[in-house]
Amino acid sequence: MKDFSEFENKIGITFKDKALLRVAFTHRSFLNENRGSGNQHNERLEFLGDAVVELAVTDYLYKKFPDRDEGALTSFRAALVNAVTLSDLASKLSMNDYLLLSKGESKDVGRARQFILANTFEAFVGALFLDQGMEACISFLETHLYPLTDGIVEGRLWQDAKSYFQERAQDEVSLTPSYRLIRENGPDHDKQFTIGVYIGSELVAEGDGKSKQEAEQSAARKALEKKGWS
Repeated sequence: MKDFSEFENKIGITFKDKALLRVAFTHRSFLNENRGSGNQHNERLEFLGDAVVELAVTDYLYKKFPDRDEGALTSFRAALVNAVTLSDLASKLSMNDYLLLSKGESKDVGRARQFILANTFEAFVGALFLDQGMEACISFLETHLYPLTDGIVEGRLWQDAKSYFQERAQDEVSLTPSYRLIRENGPDHDKQFTIGVYIGSELVAEGDGKSKQEAEQSAARKALEKKGWS
Protein backbone atom coordinates (compact mmCIF):
# COMPACT_ATOMS: atom_id res chain seq x y z
CA MET A 1 0.00 0.00 0.00
CA LYS A 2 1.36 3.39 -0.98
CA ASP A 3 1.99 5.80 1.89
CA PHE A 4 0.88 9.14 0.47
CA SER A 5 1.76 10.93 3.70
CA GLU A 6 5.39 10.70 2.57
CA PHE A 7 4.48 12.54 -0.61
CA GLU A 8 2.53 15.16 1.35
CA ASN A 9 5.57 15.74 3.56
CA LYS A 10 7.83 16.06 0.53
CA ILE A 11 5.76 18.76 -1.15
CA GLY A 12 4.59 20.45 2.06
CA ILE A 13 0.87 20.05 1.35
CA THR A 14 -1.52 18.08 3.55
CA PHE A 15 -4.79 17.00 1.97
CA LYS A 16 -8.03 17.20 3.91
CA ASP A 17 -9.53 14.45 1.73
CA LYS A 18 -6.90 11.71 1.49
CA ALA A 19 -9.05 9.75 -0.94
CA LEU A 20 -8.73 12.54 -3.51
CA LEU A 21 -4.95 12.32 -3.38
CA ARG A 22 -5.06 8.57 -3.90
CA VAL A 23 -7.37 8.92 -6.89
CA ALA A 24 -4.98 11.45 -8.45
CA PHE A 25 -2.30 8.76 -8.59
CA THR A 26 -4.53 5.91 -9.74
CA HIS A 27 -4.11 4.96 -13.40
CA ARG A 28 -6.96 3.22 -15.20
CA SER A 29 -4.84 0.08 -15.63
CA PHE A 30 -4.61 -0.38 -11.84
CA LEU A 31 -8.36 -0.81 -11.58
CA ASN A 32 -8.34 -3.51 -14.25
CA GLU A 33 -6.28 -5.66 -11.88
CA ASN A 34 -7.88 -4.43 -8.64
CA ARG A 35 -11.59 -4.28 -9.40
CA GLY A 36 -12.61 -4.69 -5.78
CA SER A 37 -10.39 -1.89 -4.50
CA GLY A 38 -13.17 0.71 -4.49
CA ASN A 39 -10.80 3.15 -6.19
CA GLN A 40 -11.54 5.51 -9.05
CA HIS A 41 -9.04 6.28 -11.82
CA ASN A 42 -7.63 9.77 -12.25
CA GLU A 43 -8.93 10.77 -15.68
CA ARG A 44 -11.70 13.08 -14.42
CA LEU A 45 -9.22 14.80 -12.11
CA GLU A 46 -6.80 15.12 -15.03
CA PHE A 47 -9.52 16.83 -17.06
CA LEU A 48 -10.10 19.31 -14.25
CA GLY A 49 -6.42 19.84 -13.48
CA ASP A 50 -5.59 20.51 -17.13
CA ALA A 51 -8.05 23.43 -17.10
CA VAL A 52 -6.76 24.73 -13.76
CA VAL A 53 -3.11 24.64 -14.90
CA GLU A 54 -3.93 26.34 -18.21
CA LEU A 55 -5.89 29.14 -16.54
CA ALA A 56 -3.28 29.70 -13.83
CA VAL A 57 -0.37 29.69 -16.29
CA THR A 58 -2.23 31.98 -18.69
CA ASP A 59 -2.88 34.52 -15.93
CA TYR A 60 0.74 34.28 -14.74
CA LEU A 61 2.19 34.82 -18.23
CA TYR A 62 -0.24 37.66 -19.01
CA LYS A 63 1.00 39.55 -15.96
CA LYS A 64 4.68 38.60 -16.27
CA PHE A 65 5.02 39.70 -19.91
CA PRO A 66 2.85 42.82 -20.38
CA ASP A 67 4.61 43.73 -23.63
CA ARG A 68 4.27 40.33 -25.35
CA ASP A 69 1.52 39.67 -27.85
CA GLU A 70 -1.00 36.83 -27.81
CA GLY A 71 1.07 34.68 -30.17
CA ALA A 72 4.18 34.79 -27.98
CA LEU A 73 2.17 34.15 -24.80
CA THR A 74 0.52 31.15 -26.43
CA SER A 75 3.93 29.75 -27.40
CA PHE A 76 5.31 30.30 -23.88
CA ARG A 77 2.31 28.55 -22.38
CA ALA A 78 2.56 25.59 -24.75
CA ALA A 79 6.21 25.08 -23.81
CA LEU A 80 5.43 25.37 -20.10
CA VAL A 81 2.50 22.94 -19.94
CA ASN A 82 3.42 20.31 -22.52
CA ALA A 83 3.86 16.65 -21.64
CA VAL A 84 7.66 16.80 -21.58
CA THR A 85 7.82 19.71 -19.12
CA LEU A 86 5.10 18.35 -16.83
CA SER A 87 6.45 14.78 -16.81
CA ASP A 88 9.96 16.02 -15.98
CA LEU A 89 8.54 18.10 -13.14
CA ALA A 90 6.44 15.18 -11.89
CA SER A 91 9.59 13.05 -11.80
CA LYS A 92 11.46 15.69 -9.81
CA LEU A 93 8.59 15.72 -7.31
CA SER A 94 8.91 11.90 -7.01
CA MET A 95 5.36 11.35 -8.31
CA ASN A 96 6.63 8.27 -10.12
CA ASP A 97 7.18 6.56 -6.76
CA TYR A 98 3.50 6.83 -5.83
CA LEU A 99 1.77 5.82 -9.07
CA LEU A 100 -0.84 3.08 -8.81
CA LEU A 101 -0.39 1.07 -12.02
CA SER A 102 -1.04 -2.40 -13.37
CA LYS A 103 1.89 -4.80 -13.36
CA GLY A 104 2.25 -4.34 -17.10
CA GLU A 105 2.29 -0.55 -16.95
CA SER A 106 4.75 -0.68 -14.04
CA LYS A 107 7.31 -2.34 -16.31
CA ASP A 108 7.06 0.32 -19.03
CA VAL A 109 9.37 3.20 -18.16
CA GLY A 110 9.58 4.73 -21.63
CA ARG A 111 7.35 7.16 -23.49
CA ALA A 112 4.14 5.73 -22.05
CA ARG A 113 5.36 6.50 -18.52
CA GLN A 114 6.14 10.07 -19.57
CA PHE A 115 2.50 10.64 -20.53
CA ILE A 116 1.24 8.92 -17.38
CA LEU A 117 3.38 11.25 -15.27
CA ALA A 118 2.22 14.37 -17.12
CA ASN A 119 -1.39 13.27 -16.70
CA THR A 120 -0.81 12.51 -13.02
CA PHE A 121 0.63 15.99 -12.48
CA GLU A 122 -2.56 17.48 -13.92
CA ALA A 123 -4.71 15.08 -11.88
CA PHE A 124 -2.87 16.11 -8.73
CA VAL A 125 -3.59 19.78 -9.45
CA GLY A 126 -7.24 18.88 -10.03
CA ALA A 127 -7.36 17.08 -6.70
CA LEU A 128 -5.69 20.02 -4.95
CA PHE A 129 -8.23 22.39 -6.49
CA LEU A 130 -11.12 20.33 -5.12
CA ASP A 131 -9.46 19.91 -1.74
CA GLN A 132 -8.15 23.43 -1.11
CA GLY A 133 -9.16 25.76 -3.95
CA MET A 134 -7.48 27.84 -6.62
CA GLU A 135 -5.10 29.75 -4.33
CA ALA A 136 -3.50 26.51 -3.17
CA CYS A 137 -3.02 25.45 -6.79
CA ILE A 138 -1.44 28.77 -7.70
CA SER A 139 0.89 28.55 -4.70
CA PHE A 140 1.95 25.03 -5.77
CA LEU A 141 2.54 26.12 -9.36
CA GLU A 142 4.43 29.25 -8.21
CA THR A 143 6.81 27.01 -6.29
CA HIS A 144 7.35 24.30 -8.88
CA LEU A 145 6.24 25.24 -12.41
CA TYR A 146 6.52 29.00 -12.85
CA PRO A 147 10.30 29.08 -12.07
CA LEU A 148 10.88 27.14 -15.31
CA THR A 149 9.56 30.06 -17.38
CA ASP A 150 12.74 32.14 -17.64
CA GLY A 151 14.78 29.18 -18.85
CA ILE A 152 12.17 28.35 -21.48
CA VAL A 153 11.96 31.93 -22.73
CA GLU A 154 15.69 32.68 -22.64
CA GLY A 155 16.53 29.32 -24.25
CA ARG A 156 13.88 29.93 -26.93
CA LEU A 157 12.37 26.54 -26.12
CA TRP A 158 9.00 28.07 -26.96
CA GLN A 159 9.97 28.60 -30.58
CA ASP A 160 8.03 26.88 -33.35
CA ALA A 161 10.49 24.02 -33.80
CA LYS A 162 8.91 22.76 -37.04
CA SER A 163 9.37 26.06 -38.84
CA TYR A 164 12.91 26.50 -37.59
CA PHE A 165 13.91 22.92 -38.47
CA GLN A 166 12.51 23.39 -41.97
CA GLU A 167 14.55 26.59 -42.42
CA ARG A 168 17.73 24.92 -41.23
CA ALA A 169 17.20 21.80 -43.33
CA GLN A 170 16.65 23.88 -46.46
CA ASP A 171 19.73 25.97 -45.69
CA GLU A 172 21.99 23.03 -44.82
CA VAL A 173 20.91 20.24 -47.20
CA SER A 174 18.40 21.92 -49.56
CA LEU A 175 15.64 19.52 -48.52
CA THR A 176 12.27 20.04 -46.83
CA PRO A 177 11.58 17.73 -43.85
CA SER A 178 8.56 15.44 -43.90
CA TYR A 179 6.57 14.02 -40.98
CA ARG A 180 5.02 10.56 -40.76
CA LEU A 181 2.87 8.88 -38.14
CA ILE A 182 4.80 5.98 -36.63
CA ARG A 183 2.20 4.79 -34.13
CA GLU A 184 -0.70 5.84 -31.96
CA ASN A 185 -1.73 4.36 -28.63
CA GLY A 186 -4.52 4.75 -26.11
CA PRO A 187 -8.30 5.10 -26.19
CA ASP A 188 -10.01 7.64 -28.42
CA HIS A 189 -10.38 10.18 -25.61
CA ASP A 190 -6.69 9.97 -24.65
CA LYS A 191 -4.65 9.22 -27.78
CA GLN A 192 -0.87 9.42 -27.73
CA PHE A 193 0.89 9.92 -31.07
CA THR A 194 4.47 9.18 -32.14
CA ILE A 195 5.64 11.07 -35.22
CA GLY A 196 8.90 10.67 -37.12
CA VAL A 197 10.61 13.56 -38.90
CA TYR A 198 12.54 12.66 -42.04
CA ILE A 199 15.04 14.40 -44.28
CA GLY A 200 14.78 12.47 -47.50
CA SER A 201 14.71 8.82 -46.42
CA GLU A 202 16.61 9.47 -43.16
CA LEU A 203 14.60 9.22 -39.94
CA VAL A 204 16.18 12.03 -37.95
CA ALA A 205 14.12 11.83 -34.74
CA GLU A 206 10.83 10.75 -33.19
CA GLY A 207 8.52 12.83 -31.02
CA ASP A 208 5.45 12.15 -28.90
CA GLY A 209 2.36 14.18 -28.08
CA LYS A 210 -1.33 14.15 -27.23
CA SER A 211 -1.98 15.47 -30.74
CA LYS A 212 -0.18 14.98 -34.03
CA GLN A 213 0.81 18.67 -33.99
CA GLU A 214 2.38 18.36 -30.54
CA ALA A 215 4.22 15.19 -31.59
CA GLU A 216 5.56 16.92 -34.71
CA GLN A 217 6.87 19.83 -32.62
CA SER A 218 8.53 17.36 -30.25
CA ALA A 219 10.13 15.48 -33.17
CA ALA A 220 11.41 18.75 -34.67
CA ARG A 221 12.96 19.85 -31.34
CA LYS A 222 14.75 16.51 -31.00
CA ALA A 223 15.89 16.69 -34.63
CA LEU A 224 17.37 20.16 -34.08
CA GLU A 225 19.34 18.83 -31.11
CA LYS A 226 20.49 15.73 -33.01
CA LYS A 227 21.70 17.76 -35.96
CA GLY A 228 23.30 20.37 -33.73
CA TRP A 229 21.13 23.09 -35.26
CA SER A 230 19.58 24.34 -31.98
